[in-house]
Amino acid sequence: MKKVWGSSELPRNTKIRIFNSMIKPVLLYGAETCRTTVTTMKKIQSFINTCLRRILRVRWPNTISNLELWQRTGQQPIEEEILHRRWRWVGHTLRKPASSTARHALFWNPQGKRKRGRPRNSWRCDLDADVKRSGHTWGQLENLAQDRDDWRALVRGLCPKLGGRQSDSSRAHYSSFKCNVTPPTESARYSNAND
Repeated sequence: MKKVWGSSELPRNTKIRIFNSMIKPVLLYGAETCRTTVTTMKKIQSFINTCLRRILRVRWPNTISNLELWQRTGQQPIEEEILHRRWRWVGHTLRKPASSTARHALFWNPQGKRKRGRPRNSWRCDLDADVKRSGHTWGQLENLAQDRDDWRALVRGLCPKLGGRQSDSSRAHYSSFKCNVTPPTESARYSNAND
């Protein structure tokens, strides 16, 4: 791809479109169902930043910050994109029938003895932390997932920068929904945890 990024015949917008349609999907394939670590996130983000800098022809000693790089190319940090994809996949899975294998896998808890020491962070631990940060319980999320518009509003509320195209009516719907998705109070959390 170095030849494509360095080509003077292709305009910059075309190169960014090629990057978004051919490189990024390969990098993020299945990322919503994989365990994410800081190390893998940094490696993916550094590769993306390298490609974007080559597209913009920013070479040392000329430097720009990552934020300016992302603004110029219309990109977002990789953590936000993976979080967005994860929440979309969870909504898709929660809408499946109760007999679905994917839905069983979402709530599966392996039995047996584990090795000594601190357990490794798993995808499920990451997902539970995201759910806790959102201020919802699994029961609330299952109810929200049944209505696609409400679920999209929840995902856009959690990942506001990755909204995509919105019409005026959908923007009004999402803004009204955000008011209803305030995190519950402490007493409500404890009562919902028993559900």
